[in-house]
Amino acid sequence: MAVLVGVDAKLYFCAAGIGGSPAWTEVTGVRNLKLNHSRGEADVSTRGGGGWKATAPALIDASIDFDLVYDPDDAAVVALEEAFFAGTLVGLAVMSGPVAVAGSRGLWADCAILKFERDEGLEAALTVAVTAKPTYSANPPDFKVIS
Repeated sequence: MAVLVGVDAKLYFCAAGIGGSPAWTEVTGVRNLKLNHSRGEADVSTRGGGGWKATAPALIDASIDFDLVYDPDDAAVVALEEAFFAGTLVGLAVMSGPVAVAGSRGLWADCAILKFERDEGLEAALTVAVTAKPTYSANPPDFKVIS
C-alpha cells in the first residue's frame, strides 16, 4: 500500500488548454491545494419503488482551490491572473504526482478562474487565493491515470 503526501502532488497549467498534447508547466508556487469533487443527484423515484425515494448519480461538479505565492515574474501567476481578468480559460492538471510518471492520477480540465484574491499580510509573502472550475470548452474534463 502506497501512502501519498501532499508535497509530492503537482499542479500544472497550460495556457492553450487541454486539447491535443498539452505542454504542461508545473505551478511551483502553490502552497495548499484542494481538489473538490461531488455529484449532483437525479430523482429516479417511481411508484414501483415501494414508497422509497430513489436517487441516481448525476453530473460531477469540481472545483480547484489553492493558495499561490504572488510572484509577478512567475509564468503561472501571470497566466492565471490574465485568465481571471480576461475571462478566458486555462488548462489545469491536478495530479497526485508528476504528470509524466506512471500511476499519477488526477483531473485535467479547461478552467475558468473565478477567484484571484490577493492577500497582503504585513509580515508575510504576498499570496493569492485562487478558485478554478471546469468551463465550457471543446475538450471536456477528464480524470486521467497516467500509464
